[in-house]
Amino acid sequence: MSKTFGITGVASGIGAEIARRLKSAGHRVIGFDIAEHAENVDRLIALDLANSDSIRQAASTLDEPLDGLCNNAGIPPKENSDPALILQINFIGQRQFTKAVLKHLKPDSPITNMASRAGHQWRDSLDQVLELGTVASAEALKAFIGKHSIEPTRAYNLSKEAIILWTMSETETLIKRKLRMNSISPGAVSTAILDDFAKAFGDKMTKNVARAGRPATVEDVAKVAVFLLSTESIWLKGIDIPVDGGMGSSAVSELLGLDALSLLE
Repeated sequence: MSKTFGITGVASGIGAEIARRLKSAGHRVIGFDIAEHAENVDRLIALDLANSDSIRQAASTLDEPLDGLCNNAGIPPKENSDPALILQINFIGQRQFTKAVLKHLKPDSPITNMASRAGHQWRDSLDQVLELGTVASAEALKAFIGKHSIEPTRAYNLSKEAIILWTMSETETLIKRKLRMNSISPGAVSTAILDDFAKAFGDKMTKNVARAGRPATVEDVAKVAVFLLSTESIWLKGIDIPVDGGMGSSAVSELLGLDALSLLE
């Protein structure tokens, strides 16, 4: 049965591949993006997650029900990036947009958020993430960044930590509304912005990619996103799925000295 899905950041990378897969399966795709053109969409609605007016306009332009939503849009950390812009687009704007379109989601609809392996240190940053959740204006965001001396790479990591914890926090509320939300945490992904991540994370990323054997492809990640948007994943609620080729497990094994448990040579 054909369904209708909304995807943010649909014009390139992982978002474009998610759209292609959904269209190939016979579904209708409504894309939301700052770009003016995107393939494999039936309708493209302008959305700038850095602009609250654009978020409201995009939500009001949407005049049809959705069977699922994928919050895929995001920007990488760059040396001269504005930390406020990273936090706004990667987390605050995503949350605002989701709230604005919630009324369009049919019962049992899934929401899939694109997080990152970079957000898996949220336990060490819990107080900071919770404080970010209370930020309600551009002025407050600027003050928050100054208070914590947040630079671009930290802003990116924090935005993804917030996505993971936001996904968890909404679980019970969404169950009551007959909706569900999960997140995906890719490691390094071979897209046009891979070099930006390599510069931001340096040797750490190089080591992780070596452990996995290669960076992920957009297909690797999109397959999981499409699964989470399907009824096959109906009993998955409030979880984060690492799509990292084993990078996370390898890092934990090294940290905890788990080699002693291995029976393989």
